[in-house]
Amino acid sequence: MTLNYLFDPLCGWCYGASPVLTELNDIPGIKLKFMPTGLFSDAGARPMNNEFAAFAWENDQRISNITGQPFSEIYREKVLHGQQKKFDSGSATLAITAVSLSNPSREIEALKAIQRARYVEGLDVTSLSVLAGVLSSQGLENAAKKVLDPAADLLEANHTRTERAKRLMREFGARGVPTFIAESGSKRWMLNSSVLFSNPHEWVRQLVDS
Repeated sequence: MTLNYLFDPLCGWCYGASPVLTELNDIPGIKLKFMPTGLFSDAGARPMNNEFAAFAWENDQRISNITGQPFSEIYREKVLHGQQKKFDSGSATLAITAVSLSNPSREIEALKAIQRARYVEGLDVTSLSVLAGVLSSQGLENAAKKVLDPAADLLEANHTRTERAKRLMREFGARGVPTFIAESGSKRWMLNSSVLFSNPHEWVRQLVDS
């Protein structure tokens, strides 16, 4: 079974789903395919202002209460109320695509490292230099070099990946992320994520038994 994971690296709920991803990645017979949607980049990016910061922090606390994932005060101070001008996932998405080209088996590690850098360490993951540092800290030196000087192949691969993910979202009527679309033989279906956060182990069990 291939499990297409549609996500955005700046999506708080995707960060909340991180423990589930780890569990899925360890299950024999399931191939986890990362499909960044670019949902919060380009036209989906927006200014970081006090109103949005308050909304984001309230939502983050709800995610934390449900999933146990930490959102630090440093993140609140430096990211939500810091000097970033935009809520824009374009650079982080590019970084994950760079990993897909150089170390495809380690995309899950890269995503988790970027999420931790933002939500726990309070780093600016809209910065290519910061992202290169995060990747380097994980031993992903080749991807880090690609991020610092994005060449045509990386930009094209990133565009292709996000467009493919957007088409899949439209095809299945997905309204947001995280979204999981399973494939087995000629069958494809969107998974019901209603219990993904409230009972993640049950959600995984249902997937394995399907």
